[in-house]
Amino acid sequence: MTAPLWQPSPETMTATQMASLMRRIEAEHGAQLHDYADLHAWSVDNAERFWSLLWDDFEIVAEQRGEPVLEAPDAMPGARWFPEARLNFATNLLRRRDTAPALIAHDERGRRRELSHAELYRCVARLARALRDDGVEAGDRVAGFVPNSEHAVIAMLATASLGAVWSSCSPDFGFQGVLDRFGQITPKVLIAADGYTWNGKPIDTRSRLAEIARALDGLESLVVLPFLDDAPSLDEIPGAVAWDDYLDNPAEDIDFRPQPFDHPLYILYSSGTTGTPKCIVHSAGGTLLQHLKEQRLHTDLSAADTLFYYTTCGWMMWNWLVTGLASGATLVLFDGAAFAPDSSVLWRIAEREGITVFGTSARYLAACEKEGLVPGRDHDLTALRAVLSTGSALSHESFDYVYRDIKDDLLLASISGGTDIVSCFALGCPIRPVYRGQLQCRGLGMSVDVFDDDGRPLRGEKGELVCTRPFPSMPIGFWNDPDGERYHDAYFATFPGIWAHGDYAEITPEDGLIIHGRSDAVLNPGGVRIGTAEIYRQVEKVEGVLESLCIGQEWGDDVRVILFVRLKDGLVLGDALRDEIKATIRANTTPRHVPARILQVDDLPRTLSGKLVELAVRNVVHGQPVKNREALANPESLSLFEDLPELRD
Repeated sequence: MTAPLWQPSPETMTATQMASLMRRIEAEHGAQLHDYADLHAWSVDNAERFWSLLWDDFEIVAEQRGEPVLEAPDAMPGARWFPEARLNFATNLLRRRDTAPALIAHDERGRRRELSHAELYRCVARLARALRDDGVEAGDRVAGFVPNSEHAVIAMLATASLGAVWSSCSPDFGFQGVLDRFGQITPKVLIAADGYTWNGKPIDTRSRLAEIARALDGLESLVVLPFLDDAPSLDEIPGAVAWDDYLDNPAEDIDFRPQPFDHPLYILYSSGTTGTPKCIVHSAGGTLLQHLKEQRLHTDLSAADTLFYYTTCGWMMWNWLVTGLASGATLVLFDGAAFAPDSSVLWRIAEREGITVFGTSARYLAACEKEGLVPGRDHDLTALRAVLSTGSALSHESFDYVYRDIKDDLLLASISGGTDIVSCFALGCPIRPVYRGQLQCRGLGMSVDVFDDDGRPLRGEKGELVCTRPFPSMPIGFWNDPDGERYHDAYFATFPGIWAHGDYAEITPEDGLIIHGRSDAVLNPGGVRIGTAEIYRQVEKVEGVLESLCIGQEWGDDVRVILFVRLKDGLVLGDALRDEIKATIRANTTPRHVPARILQVDDLPRTLSGKLVELAVRNVVHGQPVKNREALANPESLSLFEDLPELRD
């Protein structure tokens, strides 16, 4: 067994909410829980008792809970959690109403805005009244075309308070990207910003808003919030109303409308890179209970914490972040490019606000290291106790970077799940060590396993990440999928009755997890399955390589590995650098991992949430169409992969 990079002290472990839960289970249920593995096994084997305990421990605010905890426990899909419960999501996020800060919003222009819990409640009350007066009822959709600001949080909470359904995307989406999403769900109200800033450039979205509003069937109101300007002109958007005018009413209290546990709360979207995005519907109760479990138990979040996640409103980590209000925590929001106005902006904010839990992407941490940033030396990060990373596999070298250059005494939690479940299958664990390159644990109450192609569990080998039993944050289904066929085909067609997530993964001897990439992007040269993350980890060790993307090219009767690299400005891929990349891969993996071709490109295609899109490149290389270029942040980059002579021999 390898040595850990970090492990919590006995005193730290004893003081966690997870340890407290273990003591309660031992006292009330007679279980013997020696470590996290015992706790996880108990939570899966006693799922109804486990989730019932969490409901009580988290003091869920509800009109009623009722019985049973789980209906049709063997049906997946089809199981129903807390079928008699009635609650309101927003009630649980707005129960703290004092003068302590609830939201601190920053942007790349250097602006800072703060709302207390009391001020947040009053803002939500006014918007909820305005929406109600506008005819918004339970089940109606309210859409947000919004930056990651306090306005987005207010709008979501006001929507949820009425039992309506919130759906958002960031304002960098183009017209067709917005229509592909919101056009499917027919919102009654659209709340949108007049613009946003990216890498120092202000981008006015008002003409796009007018076009979007005209194209959305059933849209009754368009509310425009000021983000670029304090008082934007709305002359070019017929029928639009300004945010401040819309909220101009005397409401002081919120008439929270309780709904069933599985009432729709959010509609999130798949990336849309293989066709029109799937509209994934998530429940109020399942989202609330799952997020509270992940935040309080796996992150040890409390009202004393200041929680930050670098995200946009088009990524599910925004939804996850906002639930931090249910624990009474202060949320720090940031809108803009992570390296604007300079590369240290997020670490300055972490110092200024005393951020205790700093969430970001694996790509951001790798970029910080490439930039030579040493946040622990240059900033006072005394308050920081946890760093969370998701979006892609966190490389072994990034683990080293965090403990060397950020802070040597903190919980580094590489987490993994996704839009599909608006939560995680694998997370951090405050009572376990951190091992280099590993996600610490499978989530409590989540019967996560790794299967081979025949549905047999694997240990120490790579296979399909699955969940074999129901969990509360499973989607209600897909929008406009009345018979559930698309939902079933997306997750349950591979192994009947078992959720197949589409990740290529491995359970380690330390009982951690390694994600080797997406299953549909797995390479198969000579019949040997290779996760793309295995190659990326080696390539990005090489000085001068900023990032890379790998595909399998059909070649003869086999598949050969093709690697595209983006280099630092001014560098050219010559034989020496190409040989260094190959030698690094060969020395640390196997000869089958070594690419047949390595090509330099100026850019790599990515989704609007920053994830590299291997399938789109594979399609271009094979002369196949990319069905939805609007889902990409930089669709023009695909032209770099067309008709490459190096791929013909």
